[in-house]
Formats: sequence, C-alpha cells, structure tokens
Amino acid sequence: MEQKINVLGLGNLILGDEAFGVEAVRYLEANNDFPANVNIIDGGTQGVYLLDYIESADCLLIFDAIIPQEYDFKVYVYQKEDLPAFIHRKMSSHQIGLSELLSIAKLHGKVPKEVALIGIPPISMKMNVGLTKEVQQLVPKAVDKGKEIIMQWLEK
Repeated sequence: MEQKINVLGLGNLILGDEAFGVEAVRYLEANNDFPANVNIIDGGTQGVYLLDYIESADCLLIFDAIIPQEYDFKVYVYQKEDLPAFIHRKMSSHQIGLSELLSIAKLHGKVPKEVALIGIPPISMKMNVGLTKEVQQLVPKAVDKGKEIIMQWLEK
C-alpha cells in the first residue's frame, strides 16, 4: 500500500513573510510531478480544520515561517524529534497552533510516522500582501529541500 504524504503550507497571506508556507506549497505545486499519493495543501490559517490532514498522513511535511526572527536568515529543516519547541506560536489567542494539532493527533494515536518542518525566520510580518524580496529568494531553495524529503519518503 502506498504511503499517504501530505505537504502542508501554513501562513497568513496578509502578514508579509508569515505567508512563506503558503507561497512555498504554491511554488511546489506549480513545479512538481509527484504521484497521486502526495497531497499538497494550502493550509493558510485554518487551525483545527487541518487536523485531518495531519492524522490521515503517513508522512507530513510542513512549510511555515518560523520564529524567532533573530535566527540566521536561511532555510531550516527539522525532522521528528528535532522539531523546535517554538512551533507552538499562534497568530491569535483563538487559533490552534501546530504543536497543539500534533498533540491532539498523538492523543488520538494518529501521529504520522514521519514529520518534517521546513521554515525560514521572517524578515517582516507587517500587514502587507507578498513576501519580502529576501524571503521570496529562499522559496525555491526551501522547496528543493522539501522535494528531497518527499523523494526519500517515496522510496521507502
């Protein structure tokens, strides 16, 4: 049976570089030839509504702008137990963050066997549609790293 691979882009399109995850999956979708078991999802800021995408996956790849901003400006890749503690950040007190979603999946016994996060520290999260030029330039590199991970999962 084929593994179900979900690729989830997170972010708010009106907060500048916070949209990195959404822009990365859009770029990936436009530049991929993956088989049907690889699902590319624009998760935006849907919070709890993303739980099924997490729980239904054998392998989960997440693209997201990561905090803190004082990190070196580059693409970061985290897998499994290396996932950083700061993924719990939320844009609003009413929103469920990624770590809460992963915790709920764990309580349900439905955590994907493989989880990876690819992110960049945002330069600007001011209300603005569109990524800064610097972040936009990192999108192809981030997507290439994502493709490498997906290809490894497909080979298993």
